[in-house]
Amino acid sequence: MRLPKAVTVLAALLLALLILSFSIAVPILFRPFYYLQIDMLDLPERTGWSEETIREAYDEVLDFCVFGKPFGTGQLAWSQSGYSHFADVRGLFLLDFWVLGISAAACLLLLILRLTRKWVFRPLLGHGPGFWAGVTAGGLVLVLAGLAALDFNRAFVIFHAIFFPGKDNWIFDSATDQIILVMPEEFFCNCAILIGVVLLTSCTVLILTDLLRRKK
Repeated sequence: MRLPKAVTVLAALLLALLILSFSIAVPILFRPFYYLQIDMLDLPERTGWSEETIREAYDEVLDFCVFGKPFGTGQLAWSQSGYSHFADVRGLFLLDFWVLGISAAACLLLLILRLTRKWVFRPLLGHGPGFWAGVTAGGLVLVLAGLAALDFNRAFVIFHAIFFPGKDNWIFDSATDQIILVMPEEFFCNCAILIGVVLLTSCTVLILTDLLRRKK
């Protein structure tokens, strides 16, 4: 059964959302990525705190943002303003997880129906939904990566202005919110790089799979 082109567009959108939300979730859920950077960024030497103290602070913040556990930063000082910002961050994390779960379930359902009912996605300009999902998501991340490469500091500020409109509690005072000392700008830059690598790898796989299928 050949499906309408609108279904191909929908499938491409769902796939794009899936790989985008998955890429964002990787540095959030894969904590060893942060642990590796403790030494790479010389955080014990820069802060004077042990690796155990730094890990404890990071883990407590992530436990709050991901699992909703009571907020804390281990042995490090934190303020109500800092807590308020991480509450906003938790909202964004949960939104990403919801998008990931819903898009994954929808894509799985489409795959099952395609296999069991012999659905065929009608090509758009000769390509299937995987190709267009890869092109869309990959093109978006390349544009954003280019802008960030030109001026990461400005891109960082614009990001917060978009996702935390009207708020300035993301501007931490290291004297009252010491967590910022163990989550420096370099860490967030590396997170952005990891997200980009995962996303572009996923996009490349989708595009190549479509091209190989078309060639066969």
